[in-house]
Amino acid sequence: MKSKSQSVDLEIDPQVFELYDVYCHGGMSRRDFLSRSSCVAASGLIMAQALMPDYAKAQTISFTDDRIKAKYVTYDSPGGNGSQMRGYLVQPQGSGPFPVVLVIHENRGLNPYVEDVARRVAVEGFMALAPDGLFPLGGYPGNDDDGRELQSRLDGVKLRIDMLNSAQFLRSHGLSNGKLGVTGFCWGGSTTNFLATEMGTNLVAAAPYYGAAPDLGRVSNIKAHMLIHYAEKDNNMNPMWPNYEKELKSNNIDYQKFTYAKTQHGFHNNSTPRYDEQAAKLSWERTIAHFKKYLV
Repeated sequence: MKSKSQSVDLEIDPQVFELYDVYCHGGMSRRDFLSRSSCVAASGLIMAQALMPDYAKAQTISFTDDRIKAKYVTYDSPGGNGSQMRGYLVQPQGSGPFPVVLVIHENRGLNPYVEDVARRVAVEGFMALAPDGLFPLGGYPGNDDDGRELQSRLDGVKLRIDMLNSAQFLRSHGLSNGKLGVTGFCWGGSTTNFLATEMGTNLVAAAPYYGAAPDLGRVSNIKAHMLIHYAEKDNNMNPMWPNYEKELKSNNIDYQKFTYAKTQHGFHNNSTPRYDEQAAKLSWERTIAHFKKYLV
């Protein structure tokens, strides 16, 4: 697969992509990833370094864009990793009420890419909240390596409670129309699936990106309209789909599922060479249309 986010067209060896996937999910250190990649090919180290995120590329909507208002907010999070949570709240200009969308980060906290996604949601007419699950440990530390390590320290069950509390905070916000959607990426995709099983009719629409399937015994609780995105080359997430789909069908859950050809896990993230412009654009158009259909 060729990089689409760099000025130099670099062919990334599939083995390096596989190592990067393990690294991204906490299966090895940055040092081990770079070392093992260097053994794959003569240019393996260069390939590995090219896969590191460049957040200057992530910004598509300026934080000063005059179509939106953005600020950080804190709110109570009983039962979570701390007594409070912090999130990036972005609303369209105007007095509302607005349909609302929770945007859930990957396994490394609220980085610039996810903040930009929240702004992308807001310019489409929704009020978006992107919570920072790392807030109880001081918040996103400014780089993904440290962010990933911090997130691994948190109690995973309580972290999902923090996301549930974030969803409830957003849904009940004074500027909300009461109709909640959720989207998320990687860990955030799996948490989107989790929230669908937990929130029942309080979650109207969900669009998880390459996330792990939820507890299959709780799929019957889903009342949201589901739009599910997968990458074709994702050996960790894709094997979960057949059993997940079986439960969705047997419980008459409204869902659509799309797999994007030749893409890697993380294809929506425009700060790394796993980004696939065509798939990212198409999936995002589908996500926004999904939310406009059910939330507006």
